[in-house]
Amino acid sequence: MAPERADAARNRQAILRATEELLTAHGPDHVSLDRVAQVAGVGKGTVFRRFGSRTGLFQELLAERAARIRDAIENGPVPLGPEAPPRDRLLAFLDELAELAARNIALFAAHEQACATDKHQDPTYRLWHEHVTGLIAEIRPTADADFLAHALLGCFDGDLVREITSNGGVTRLRAALRELATAVMS
Repeated sequence: MAPERADAARNRQAILRATEELLTAHGPDHVSLDRVAQVAGVGKGTVFRRFGSRTGLFQELLAERAARIRDAIENGPVPLGPEAPPRDRLLAFLDELAELAARNIALFAAHEQACATDKHQDPTYRLWHEHVTGLIAEIRPTADADFLAHALLGCFDGDLVREITSNGGVTRLRAALRELATAVMS
């Protein structure tokens, strides 16, 4: 695959910034390819060719925001990286995801709404699910790790994250997730 051209990379970043600005300021109902293109200073065709749809925009923005976590679980140091024990990795991953969700509530909610019919096939969700499933399977080989991973990741519902963090912040969200994950690992 050829490296991304400099102008294409600039446009991509401008489009993602515009998407995030519109999400934060107005919510997902006010994010359209036309508005994103206008705010980003690019043509609608550029947005459409690169992302295809609002869903594509939200998927790419979430993937970009989650890239640091992905890199850490694949190649990073303890506690997220592959050298850590699975219990530590699971708790560290949930902590990181809680931080990401709390900082990006509007994006999480928009992503869920846009991907509602195919949420479990979203590439970022698949990565997270496979990671959590693998860790749970290591910790509890006889458990239904697939289901338990979906259940834990279901805690990152945008409305739930907004509700919990509005009354206790990310500290409450992290503590609750750790308590649930500890019960799942028992």
